[in-house]
Amino acid sequence: MIPLPLFAALALMTALAALAVLWPLSRARTAKATREADLAVYRDQLAEIARDAKAGRLPAAEAEAARVEVARRMLAADALREGESSATTPAGLDGTDASAAARRRRAAALAALLFVPAFAAALYATMGSPGLPGAPLAERLTAAPDRSDVAILVRRVEEHLQKNPNDGQGYEILAPIYLRLGRPEDAARAYGEAIRILGPTAERQSSRGEALVVAAEGLVTADAARAFALALALDPSEPRSAYFLGLAAEQDGRAPDAARIWSDMLARAPAGAPYRPMVAAALARVGGAPPSISSPPGTPPMAAPTPGQPGPAAADVAAAAQMSPQDRDAMVRGMVDRLAERLAQQPEDIEGWLRLIRAYGVLGEKAKAEAALKSARTAFKDDAAALARLDAAEKALAEGGKG
Repeated sequence: MIPLPLFAALALMTALAALAVLWPLSRARTAKATREADLAVYRDQLAEIARDAKAGRLPAAEAEAARVEVARRMLAADALREGESSATTPAGLDGTDASAAARRRRAAALAALLFVPAFAAALYATMGSPGLPGAPLAERLTAAPDRSDVAILVRRVEEHLQKNPNDGQGYEILAPIYLRLGRPEDAARAYGEAIRILGPTAERQSSRGEALVVAAEGLVTADAARAFALALALDPSEPRSAYFLGLAAEQDGRAPDAARIWSDMLARAPAGAPYRPMVAAALARVGGAPPSISSPPGTPPMAAPTPGQPGPAAADVAAAAQMSPQDRDAMVRGMVDRLAERLAQQPEDIEGWLRLIRAYGVLGEKAKAEAALKSARTAFKDDAAALARLDAAEKALAEGGKG
């Protein structure tokens, strides 16, 4: 049962809304008023033509033609309105037909004013819940927590972070929720705060980059590319960052670079990796060939890599585990030297440069790492995305040296 005050309020508001719409329709517009309005428009057009002709913006011949056309329309409109007036109010009837039409409009308006509120009230009484108490946000925030109400949980975390702006864990919890709620800009900011407070990790940098891509509707922006490059500098095996950097290369029109990145991902990805189909489809899209299948288990270990091979195979790693430290060090240095020789002949491989820089850093050969950085910057001096990745590698190298 709807309380009487509520029913009266709803009916009054509905009636006022209907009245605001129907009132202008209930007022008949006379033929004279319509004709005067049309004539006013045509007079404005004639004045505009005169101004343009006087200022020289309109040639005299074109101005005269425009004036004739507007005058013709004025005469046609005047004749039409006079015809409508005589048809609506014939001689001898004294406007009886017009009065009848006005009465019909008023009757329709009155019926709408009465029927619409009554119908709305009956519909609400049948399908609505007038006895349900209100639930304003302020009361929901102070009530017992309801884990099904995501908006309340987000609001409470936001209020907590306003009071504790250095709670990195709070930002890290909130960021993916923002992304699921369709608020990628807020998610990117939250990941940025988590990185500022808790420090950079490959996962945080990659997640921030993904949020920036979603915010840009699928475009890998320069800021997102920097985040992915920083993630790979921290963890070269982070697949999400590698995929998006390949996508950035494709969007920049650098299909060979995209193919090289995605081919390298497939070569290193486990057989059951869930992202393999997506990467394979992306590689096919840019016309890249899938990587060759790894050698069978009976293949002798320590086979020398081909010039295009990105690094040691699994068999090489297994064999290295059985070596003495001296032999293993010699093997690693030999592989690094071969990579450096290949890059000297094929300097357009950014992935190779990044591996070489990291390898020199691991070996403690800082001078060679800096020289490799310099050579890579020269090779990619016109590639902003590659230079961003090299900046991240230099930063990682410096931080590793401090440790």
